[in-house]
Amino acid sequence: MQDIRNIAIIAHVDHGKTTLVDKMMLAGHLFRNDQTNGELVLDNNDLERERGITILSKNVSINYKGTKINIIDTPGHADFGGEVERVLNMADGCILLVDAFEGPMPQTRFVLQKALQIGLKPIVVVNKVDKPNCRPEEVYEMVFDLMFSLNATEDQLDFPVVYGSAKNNWMGEDWKTPTGTITPLLDAIIKYIPAPKQLEGTPQMLITSLDYSSYTGRIAVGRVHRGTLKEGMNITLAKRDGSMVKSKIKEVHTFEGLGRKKVESVSSGDICAIVGVEGFEIGDTICDFENPEALPPIAIDEPTMSMLFTINDSPFFGKEGKFVTSRHIHDRLMKELDKNLALRVRKTENEDGKWIVSGRGVLHLSVLIETMRREGYELQVGQPQVIFKEIDGVKCEPIEELTISVPEEFASKMIDMVTRRKGEMVSMETQGDRVNIEFDMPSRGIIGLRTNVLTASQGEAIMAHRFKEYQPFKGDIPRRTNGSMIAMESGTAFAYAIDKLQDRGKFFIYPQDEVYAGQVVGEHVHENDLVINVTKSKKLTNMRASGSDDKARIIPPVIFSLEEALEYIKEDEYVEVTPKSMRMRKVILDEIERKRANKNN
Repeated sequence: MQDIRNIAIIAHVDHGKTTLVDKMMLAGHLFRNDQTNGELVLDNNDLERERGITILSKNVSINYKGTKINIIDTPGHADFGGEVERVLNMADGCILLVDAFEGPMPQTRFVLQKALQIGLKPIVVVNKVDKPNCRPEEVYEMVFDLMFSLNATEDQLDFPVVYGSAKNNWMGEDWKTPTGTITPLLDAIIKYIPAPKQLEGTPQMLITSLDYSSYTGRIAVGRVHRGTLKEGMNITLAKRDGSMVKSKIKEVHTFEGLGRKKVESVSSGDICAIVGVEGFEIGDTICDFENPEALPPIAIDEPTMSMLFTINDSPFFGKEGKFVTSRHIHDRLMKELDKNLALRVRKTENEDGKWIVSGRGVLHLSVLIETMRREGYELQVGQPQVIFKEIDGVKCEPIEELTISVPEEFASKMIDMVTRRKGEMVSMETQGDRVNIEFDMPSRGIIGLRTNVLTASQGEAIMAHRFKEYQPFKGDIPRRTNGSMIAMESGTAFAYAIDKLQDRGKFFIYPQDEVYAGQVVGEHVHENDLVINVTKSKKLTNMRASGSDDKARIIPPVIFSLEEALEYIKEDEYVEVTPKSMRMRKVILDEIERKRANKNN
């Protein structure tokens, strides 16, 4: 029986979790010395690398001084809370990673709260002490206060702390003396994190995450809670709803390094992957064939935001995507439900080809849309809507805890912006030349806030938010007031036409882009929508006149990212997403029909 330590790494976005795991893998000699490893080995899909965030939690294991350390890298974004909650069940301890300058942030609090409730033993790592004007001692105090306010036990409050810089590959007891090696952290893990308890008896394993292989199908991943699981063993699958299904394990794998290794049996305390069990869901228990005993299933927070997904019916449909029919999109959404716990999909009753997809926030849903787009799907999405609930006969809406950190001179602007959107200021504290302001704010108000905050603070603001609770409805919130500029007819946009229309508003298209009637090509300076003709070209004659040959001077267009586009559109607009392009359009493309619909409303 080998020594095992199961440890989850939790932190706020961008505090350096994945970098730290990379360095721990190097220390555990997972790579040969001549093997060049790219940065951030664990963020292995393109989306994660581009955005620089972890979306899916990953498992790796290293061997250090004869002890096997299973490391679980978790996402830092609150939108992927569903991932974090279930993964923490596999760990016995956690490394709480905090930036030596920023200190604990709202999303750190979210994950830490879950970890402390399960009873994990924390080790605090104060990272990035090589930053100028960092304040490791203060940050340590802040972490202690945070744990105290989250009702940590005496044992949890007596946490060891390690200082260092993962990027520069060192950790140590004292932040002023770099050690040049990361081993003090590994020693701390072995010393402070308890080994999993060996529980004898009938086997039990809670399925907490899953893997997929096109060769063997779905693979159940979890931590063996009690007893031993063997290859070829008959088992019972205890479902969430209480039903029992007989099944058989074909193969058992444990995690070794970045990959998996086939073994004959796995005993309690280790994390393993099981091949051959069919029809399982996350939260089901694999238990004994004769005397099944289920473990309590994982409770997952409810989604707070929904969007309408629909098939692409614009004039340009099918030009770029491989999968465009409603059957394709339906199958893809059903497949996503298998592994994306916090997602819900509902077909709309009377219309075919439309689904209401609910998730944790705009980022959670936009990552799904972006993934589908890269796989060759074409679809259209409507404006994000928050999910209202009726509690004791009162209409309630989700409230988020919002933190904005800005230089002092912009603080009043931020407060003004947020209070207009029904936010309430909770606290405000100054740190150096920056101000940290905390608000309680309806989720509706956060949609589209980030762009405005960044503009008003000249790009200096750091904004983070997390779901807090449902509270009674706060009243109407003013959304974008400017109207849209809409293309009158289909064709190619000409620089000549755009040049003459620039005083009407900002454009979102380049000259020579193909447009269609009803596409939103810009933002109008006034509140009403304006239909314009951008496909008009210059008429050529052989008469000369002074001034007729002026060059068209075109202001570069505004280009939106997917989240910005989703937050920008109005109720009567869609974002059309195809593998190569992203356009905004009116739901009703024809101008006369649009006017008719507006009259009827």
